[in-house]
Amino acid sequence: MPAGLSDAPDALSALSPVDGRYAVATAPLRTWLSEAALIRERVAIEARWLLRLVAAAPQLPGAQLSAAVRARAEALAAGPDDGAAPAVKAIEARINHDVKAVEYYVREQLAAAGASPATLELVHFGCTSEDINNLAYARLLKGARQLLLGVLKARTDELVELARRYADAPMLARTHGQAASPTTLGKELANFAARLMRADYRWTQVPILGKWNGAVGNFNAHAATLPGVDWPAVARGFVESLGLEYNPYTTQIEPHDWIAEYCDAVAGANVVLIDLCRDMWGYISLGYLRQRAVAGEIGSSTMPHKVNPIDFENAEGNLGVANALLRHFTEKLPLSRWQRDLTDSTVLRNLGVALGHTLIAWNSLGRGLARVEADAEHMRLDLADAWEVLAEAVQTALRAAGIPGGYERLKDLTRGRDIDAAALAQFIDDLPLPAEDKARLRALKPADYVGLAATLARGV
Repeated sequence: MPAGLSDAPDALSALSPVDGRYAVATAPLRTWLSEAALIRERVAIEARWLLRLVAAAPQLPGAQLSAAVRARAEALAAGPDDGAAPAVKAIEARINHDVKAVEYYVREQLAAAGASPATLELVHFGCTSEDINNLAYARLLKGARQLLLGVLKARTDELVELARRYADAPMLARTHGQAASPTTLGKELANFAARLMRADYRWTQVPILGKWNGAVGNFNAHAATLPGVDWPAVARGFVESLGLEYNPYTTQIEPHDWIAEYCDAVAGANVVLIDLCRDMWGYISLGYLRQRAVAGEIGSSTMPHKVNPIDFENAEGNLGVANALLRHFTEKLPLSRWQRDLTDSTVLRNLGVALGHTLIAWNSLGRGLARVEADAEHMRLDLADAWEVLAEAVQTALRAAGIPGGYERLKDLTRGRDIDAAALAQFIDDLPLPAEDKARLRALKPADYVGLAATLARGV
């Protein structure tokens, strides 16, 4: 152990930057995707199931709860206190089973409140570990989605504001890296805002499912023990009481198709943001965007003048790490040999890592967007030297007038050549077009040739 580092995990000794360098940035997700959060939800589900069971099958011995026992069960169902997680982990250390440790913890808590042995036997009644786990993860991912959607909306709102601010700021477009028909900076940012809105909607539409049907999904033990109870109806009611959608057809595990869809939706949003980061990086490189310098900040260890686009670079890097994991989850989690294998267990524990890198990236992007401002003069100078981009307008006017070969005429004039205003004006004068069409084309300047970009930007 290096000097100065203890066995306790901290920001300096953490293996992952999610819990080290970026611990502050990822702190909000710990409520939903930490080991303590998973234990919290497992305990709550065990307690909620006991309360649901005694109501559904009051004929069971031990189903009549005393006031003290019911109050303790309700307290656990609402969410155990901070001492629950360490206590569960201590039990797990003895028995080497994480879900059974939760069951034993709940039994201990109820026993301390005066529960009878018969009541204690109803804890985890008819359950397999995956009944507890799938509902716990479902509730955690639901909470994480709500948190992250707020961050994604903030980035979208920032892009909308920038799109409207720069709706009328003309900019030379580039297709294949070459000068192309002009646009406005606002319209290009509006494109990303619109894409994020669709990504947001896609993610919100992923249903969050849960199963509650025993060891292989057939209510085997339930039906054998209490054949008179409508167990599918009880299970549906229980799952839906947790704010989840009931999945009646499963093996031992809920098949995780919805988690794959969830992860794929997050990865899809991240792809849009990688595209945004690269474009913003490029616009900064071209000088179309300037970054406000932060007092005291150093851009380079040797070049004092630099203000590097580090926020966009940091975001892009973290989005890549996140998507590598998210795509793995999408492909792996729906696969399970026969009625159950355990390969999903360790994979599910990394959901917080993927969403942690996602949150880091989205926060970095927010810092980057807050620092940029358009350099209108730089964009104007680039446009002033790009008269060749008006070739599209001229050849389209020839097409509209029914004059053949318009594209070829402009290709011969402009392809691979520098064209100035005078050369283009002379070319227009020699065209077989009505005088009013010639006058309109001669009046065009590259900075004016932006179509409906400003209107589209303001309407996003």
